[in-house]
Amino acid sequence: MKGKRIPNSLKKYRKQAGLKQKEVAKIIGLKSSSLISRWERGICFPKPLNMFKLAILYQTMVDALFYDVRRTLIEEIKEGKRNAMKEGENMMTKE
Repeated sequence: MKGKRIPNSLKKYRKQAGLKQKEVAKIIGLKSSSLISRWERGICFPKPLNMFKLAILYQTMVDALFYDVRRTLIEEIKEGKRNAMKEGENMMTKE
């Protein structure tokens, strides 16, 4: 995901909650809304603690805020497991 925007649903959930970026920043203890903007635009991830604060504020789960990231990671893990299994089988046949 390096160099790409981080897909997320932060703006959608904020809008559903009827909040402005500045309000969200204040509620979760940030000094300005610039980080909220960066997170929503997918420039960077919130720190884990802030992810949980957002999920609580928006009354959802953290993975719902980053559903597409989660889906991509699931596929990467599955592929990694398949490759590891193949390597394990190849090692056993060489012995």
